[in-house]
Amino acid sequence: MTPQEFGKLPDGRQAFLYTLRNKSNASVKISTYGAAVVSINVPDKNGKREDVVLGYDDVTGYVNDRSFIGFIVGRYGNRIAKGRFSLDGKEYQLTINDGANHLHGGKEGMFKKLWRIVEGEPISENSLTLEYNSPAGEEGYPGSVTVRITYTWSDRNELTLHYTGSTDAPTLLNPTSHCYFNLSGDPGNSIVDEEVMINAEYFTPTGPDSIPTGTLHHVDGTPFDFRTPRKIGERISSKDEQLVFGKGYDHNWVLNKYDKTVRLAATVFDSRSGRFMEVLTDQPGVQFYSGNNLDGTAKGKNGLFYQYRSALCFETQHFPDSPNNPDFPSVVLRPNEQYTQTTIYRFSTK
Repeated sequence: MTPQEFGKLPDGRQAFLYTLRNKSNASVKISTYGAAVVSINVPDKNGKREDVVLGYDDVTGYVNDRSFIGFIVGRYGNRIAKGRFSLDGKEYQLTINDGANHLHGGKEGMFKKLWRIVEGEPISENSLTLEYNSPAGEEGYPGSVTVRITYTWSDRNELTLHYTGSTDAPTLLNPTSHCYFNLSGDPGNSIVDEEVMINAEYFTPTGPDSIPTGTLHHVDGTPFDFRTPRKIGERISSKDEQLVFGKGYDHNWVLNKYDKTVRLAATVFDSRSGRFMEVLTDQPGVQFYSGNNLDGTAKGKNGLFYQYRSALCFETQHFPDSPNNPDFPSVVLRPNEQYTQTTIYRFSTK
């Protein structure tokens, strides 16, 4: 695999772009900056390959990005209330970058860092391993943490994300991928007509600041019931308080059958292109975000400005604000433990 130069960072360092290909010539492009997924080119029902994720033409777009487009975010994907948590009796204050809260690892989290290719790991046409070392105190987090992610692109058009992490002191770790998908292959199209299924009977309701209340709410009888496929736009404009708070869907669903094994979390179907995406994960939750804050200011690939609800995200994760909710699955990582996560985005047509 031959890396492409992807542009220079403000400090002069070079970012690179790697292309993963499979036997059908479907491809995925990964940047060393933020370990970002830059493109995923997969066929529609007529065999036409198109890019189904938002992104930028070069690294400058990612440096200036304010929507986390394509990045691996962390140390903690999602929100921590007021950036505060207690661990082993000690209080910690993280950076604040989302109103009064901490979001996706802070102002300059791992998504704004240059990751390195792991020495000794084979780089093939379909697999790439990147690593980032986060020093103790970065964004306020305790402990030095090393995170690796291996992207593998299969001949079945499956993109597997396998994460590992280790620390030298007790800390929190909950990274996730923030890919924005538009299965039509044209981000000029809205995603409101795409059909979504989420394999969950409960979600975590939030207050107006998007911080979970700490309770679980059953989806039955609510606009959050995606147990069978429903169009995103069918109920997104209802006056449900949760949709008002999130300006649409921007919530964590509690996935069924959490036993730390990989299972189906969600699906998306675009009837225009016939593309179908399955999301599989070993995580307890998934944040479904309907692109409510895209506002036409981000200039993406091919000079296109990304508009309101022009893409959606499925962020596989532990629940938001878990450090402050002891009943939620733990995100604490200790020395001599290893963090692992596997998430798969599988593409097909129907």
